[in-house]
Amino acid sequence: MNAQLLLDLGERAGWTGAQAAVALVAVEVADLPVWWAAPAALVLAAAKGWIAGHLGRRGTASTLSATADPASGRVG
Repeated sequence: MNAQLLLDLGERAGWTGAQAAVALVAVEVADLPVWWAAPAALVLAAAKGWIAGHLGRRGTASTLSATADPASGRVG
Protein backbone atom coordinates (compact mmCIF):
# COMPACT_ATOMS: atom_id res chain seq x y z
CA MET A 1 0.00 0.00 0.00
CA ASN A 2 1.25 3.45 -0.80
CA ALA A 3 1.26 6.39 1.61
CA GLN A 4 -1.57 8.25 -0.15
CA LEU A 5 -3.86 5.24 0.09
CA LEU A 6 -3.09 4.79 3.79
CA LEU A 7 -3.75 8.49 4.48
CA ASP A 8 -7.04 8.32 2.57
CA LEU A 9 -8.06 5.16 4.41
CA GLY A 10 -7.13 6.69 7.76
CA GLU A 11 -9.05 9.87 7.02
CA ARG A 12 -12.20 8.00 6.04
CA ALA A 13 -12.04 5.62 9.01
CA GLY A 14 -11.33 8.46 11.42
CA TRP A 15 -14.21 10.61 10.22
CA THR A 16 -16.59 7.62 10.23
CA GLY A 17 -15.63 6.78 13.81
CA ALA A 18 -15.98 10.39 14.93
CA GLN A 19 -19.39 10.77 13.27
CA ALA A 20 -20.65 7.54 14.85
CA ALA A 21 -19.39 8.58 18.29
CA VAL A 22 -20.97 12.04 18.07
CA ALA A 23 -24.25 10.51 16.86
CA LEU A 24 -24.30 8.03 19.76
CA VAL A 25 -23.61 10.76 22.30
CA ALA A 26 -26.31 12.95 20.76
CA VAL A 27 -29.00 10.26 20.94
CA GLU A 28 -28.00 9.41 24.51
CA VAL A 29 -28.18 13.08 25.57
CA ALA A 30 -31.51 13.50 23.77
CA ASP A 31 -32.77 10.26 25.39
CA LEU A 32 -33.73 8.81 22.00
CA PRO A 33 -33.66 5.13 21.02
CA VAL A 34 -30.18 4.07 19.90
CA TRP A 35 -31.36 3.32 16.34
CA TRP A 36 -31.55 7.11 15.80
CA ALA A 37 -27.73 7.13 15.83
CA ALA A 38 -27.63 5.77 12.25
CA PRO A 39 -29.60 8.61 10.63
CA ALA A 40 -27.81 11.12 12.86
CA ALA A 41 -24.43 9.80 11.66
CA LEU A 42 -25.68 10.00 8.07
CA VAL A 43 -26.56 13.67 8.55
CA LEU A 44 -23.15 14.32 10.11
CA ALA A 45 -21.41 12.57 7.19
CA ALA A 46 -23.33 14.66 4.66
CA ALA A 47 -22.59 17.86 6.57
CA LYS A 48 -18.87 17.01 6.78
CA GLY A 49 -18.75 16.31 3.04
CA TRP A 50 -20.53 19.56 2.21
CA ILE A 51 -18.29 21.61 4.50
CA ALA A 52 -15.11 19.94 3.25
CA GLY A 53 -16.25 20.50 -0.34
CA HIS A 54 -16.65 24.21 0.26
CA LEU A 55 -13.78 24.87 2.65
CA GLY A 56 -11.33 22.13 1.69
CA ARG A 57 -10.00 21.13 -1.72
CA ARG A 58 -12.50 22.10 -4.39
CA GLY A 59 -14.14 19.17 -6.14
CA THR A 60 -13.61 16.66 -3.34
CA ALA A 61 -15.11 15.97 0.08
CA SER A 62 -11.67 15.16 1.46
CA THR A 63 -10.03 17.00 4.32
CA LEU A 64 -6.58 15.83 3.20
CA SER A 65 -4.14 18.29 1.66
CA ALA A 66 -3.69 18.36 -2.12
CA THR A 67 -0.39 16.49 -1.85
CA ALA A 68 -1.89 13.70 0.27
CA ASP A 69 -5.28 13.37 -1.42
CA PRO A 70 -5.37 10.56 -4.02
CA ALA A 71 -8.14 12.44 -5.85
CA SER A 72 -5.69 15.24 -6.68
CA GLY A 73 -3.98 13.05 -9.27
CA ARG A 74 -0.56 13.74 -7.79
CA VAL A 75 1.74 10.81 -7.21
CA GLY A 76 3.57 11.12 -3.94
